[in-house]
Amino acid sequence: MGYAIVWLINTLISLMIWFIIAQAILSWLVAFDVVNYRNRFVYSVGKFLDQVTRPLLEPFRRIIPSLGGIDISPIVVILLLQFISILFNRTAAPALIQLLG
Repeated sequence: MGYAIVWLINTLISLMIWFIIAQAILSWLVAFDVVNYRNRFVYSVGKFLDQVTRPLLEPFRRIIPSLGGIDISPIVVILLLQFISILFNRTAAPALIQLLG
């Protein structure tokens, strides 16, 4: 049971990182006019990624100013998620596995 919970937490962190990367790439594609939101599929994907990543990115966007029009909050959030993952795997995961088996 403990291994399953550790796997689930690590998978959720990895998914959030990939969602942030995908959202950043989509925003670049829209900014360079490769794709646009008039396409229903692009709009649906963009809306989904925005809804998933906004709760993590928005607090950092309020604190970190954009540097010349470049939003670096996704980089900060990805680094923070990596830090949380390492911290979890080195401290809480072994205790959780030992406790739950």
